[in-house]
Amino acid sequence: MAKKKFSKSGIEIRQKPLGLRMWNCRGYYVMFLPVFIFVLIFYYWPMLGVRYSFYDYKPVGTPKFIGLDNFTKMFTGIGAGAFWTSFGNTLVLSVVKLIITTVASVVVSVFIFEMGNMIVKKTLQTIIYLPHFMSWAVVASIFSLFLSPSATGMVNNILFHGDTSKFIYFLADVKWWRPIFYMINLWKETGWGTIIFLATLSGINPEQYEAADIDGATRMQKIRYVTIPALMNTIITVLILNLAKVMNMFESVFVTYNAAVYDKADVISTYIYRQTFANALPNYGYSTAVGLFKSLVGCVLVLFCNWLSKKTRGRGII
Repeated sequence: MAKKKFSKSGIEIRQKPLGLRMWNCRGYYVMFLPVFIFVLIFYYWPMLGVRYSFYDYKPVGTPKFIGLDNFTKMFTGIGAGAFWTSFGNTLVLSVVKLIITTVASVVVSVFIFEMGNMIVKKTLQTIIYLPHFMSWAVVASIFSLFLSPSATGMVNNILFHGDTSKFIYFLADVKWWRPIFYMINLWKETGWGTIIFLATLSGINPEQYEAADIDGATRMQKIRYVTIPALMNTIITVLILNLAKVMNMFESVFVTYNAAVYDKADVISTYIYRQTFANALPNYGYSTAVGLFKSLVGCVLVLFCNWLSKKTRGRGII
């Protein structure tokens, strides 16, 4: 027997049978059906391939069940060193990039917000937004030309005045690759990151600034005691939401790294790519196992971020 529902005033709420309600809303279900089928085919059906993480699955021969051997190889096997290096690089590169780009976005947002000339303000916003719309392949090509250790490399020619003996191959130097990587990400993503912060700044009550003016606050004091506190909740939210995506780094690394900087640049996704496509006889089972581990870590991070969001904001993100 269906459980009865009552309104706040104690009146019983009578609902139509589920089948009748679905029939009455059949138009909405028909519109939803293509999206539902798309999600099943492209998001959930491929998940059936997870079972191959427990198989020895190569391009030739029949897949052979081997239990947890792929995970043992991943954690403690001959190639475990490269795996753990890529795992550590993923966390370091993602977290440092997240912190740098978030701080830069906040600083630029406050700077733009404080500008009085609307024409200059809109022009600057447009200029700093543009890099975000370039593909990573184009961005990598641009910086490769600028940093090239040749006569066409503008940076080396400026630093060393054309002395080719001192030229530095920045993108193939383990000492320089990470700083260059952070700089490229800063250039490409800072402008886009300012959008959400500028939206928050636009919503600050002007009366707070008026009260600060009455109290004799300087511009820097208003930024410190009014603007930044108003941004803190948004900053925390952006950090938490992006922290859940730290394991998904691929394209930005793939187009800028090379074999000379694997120790500092190789991440989980590029490690999986090389294990799958750079081997003459790849083991798809091992690649699937690494991908499954990556997904599980990402899931843990999402749950952690949700818990952290509840602690800091009073509500979760999922």
